[in-house]
Amino acid sequence: MSDPYDVPIRDESIRLGQFLKLANLVETGADAKPVLAAGAVSVNGEVETRRGRQLVTGDVVALGAVAARVSDQPAEGADDGLPW
Repeated sequence: MSDPYDVPIRDESIRLGQFLKLANLVETGADAKPVLAAGAVSVNGEVETRRGRQLVTGDVVALGAVAARVSDQPAEGADDGLPW
């Protein structure tokens, strides 16, 4: 598995199905359901099949050889939309 890349979220938590889409691990939200049902997704090293699982900062989600970490900080150089 590759080193996880950080994916910032706005709130304190996010559902796994939403995070898979946000992190571009699946193409659409609908694609998350069969991938989860097949046991292809792990959270913090354990297989997870619940689309509604709540993720918090620091959780690592892996699909195949790709991993993403829930972050509360925007990626370096990312535009936050603020004028300053």
